[in-house]
Amino acid sequence: MNPVLIAPSLLAADLARLADAAAEVVAAGADTLHVDVMDGRFVPNLTFGPGTVAALRAATDAPLDVHLMIEAPERWIDAYADAGATGLTVHVEATPHVHRALRAVRDRGLEVGVALNPGTPLTALEPVLDLVDLVLLMSVDPGFGGQRYLPAVEGRLRAVRGWIAERGAATRVQVDGGIDATTAPRAVAAGADALVAGSAVFGATDGVAAALARLRQAVVSSIRPM
Repeated sequence: MNPVLIAPSLLAADLARLADAAAEVVAAGADTLHVDVMDGRFVPNLTFGPGTVAALRAATDAPLDVHLMIEAPERWIDAYADAGATGLTVHVEATPHVHRALRAVRDRGLEVGVALNPGTPLTALEPVLDLVDLVLLMSVDPGFGGQRYLPAVEGRLRAVRGWIAERGAATRVQVDGGIDATTAPRAVAAGADALVAGSAVFGATDGVAAALARLRQAVVSSIRPM
């Protein structure tokens, strides 16, 4: 397994050929596929539903990292689990019952993730940190791709990485928003070991394989021993 996982966000792909786009990035070396689910309420956009996840699962064996940017995600966990998600990430801001939601994901045998928006205090994470396999820190306000990376996430990454180290846990720390070959090394240096990249991959003029190679090389260079 790569020390830093790269998860292309299918939100930035050509939605008319989503299965082809997924196959292309997997062939180019993506570690997992990031699927952004938005309900038009928790975030101001509408995207994929369980049917899309099921179609992707039928088209690929790659891990499907499903990010639930929806209100009351606990109502939808079974639907996305049945559709073939590998892991589900739930926002602490999206439900007053975050413990229940995370335990429901675990009960379905999926990887459990918890996400925080840029303006949410990290203290919201502490009560659930021991319940999850992955912490996702947003480096943009969620809802749309192509936004500019917020450097303040780096201090948050360092803090979360420190908490995980204190616990001796193997929890991954993922960052999502504005990730490219310039910002990826900064995020990794701050403690991220999983990167979601959308526009930097699917918007590259020289193709997704070259874009993924640039990201991988930038990350490798940033973690090479001095």
